[in-house]
Amino acid sequence: MNKDRKTFNKLVRDKIPEILKSGGANPEIQILGDEEYYTKLNEKLLEECNEAIAACDKNNLTEELADLLEVMHSTAKYKEINFEDIEKIRIVKKEKRGSFDSKILLKSTEIIQNL
Repeated sequence: MNKDRKTFNKLVRDKIPEILKSGGANPEIQILGDEEYYTKLNEKLLEECNEAIAACDKNNLTEELADLLEVMHSTAKYKEINFEDIEKIRIVKKEKRGSFDSKILLKSTEIIQNL
């Protein structure tokens, strides 16, 4: 029997070990402590951001944004932040400062001082 071990050392969704087992793999897992979990959540957040940036089409981007949103939900839950509060703050900031829909690039600004 030929065995091929791949190393990942990354946070995965809760059902991934069972999915791997049902496919004939023998996953080695570890349940993380709080500090390491938060560190791995942050790593996953960056990973999903990079995958969204690299997405090659609308379907792939949609899937990557869904993954990113899942990590955001997990991070908020871990930090005991109600996701509805995040959405409320997003709306208030949008009303006060706008969104990114106008595609504005701020190139520079000059500070005018009255002496």
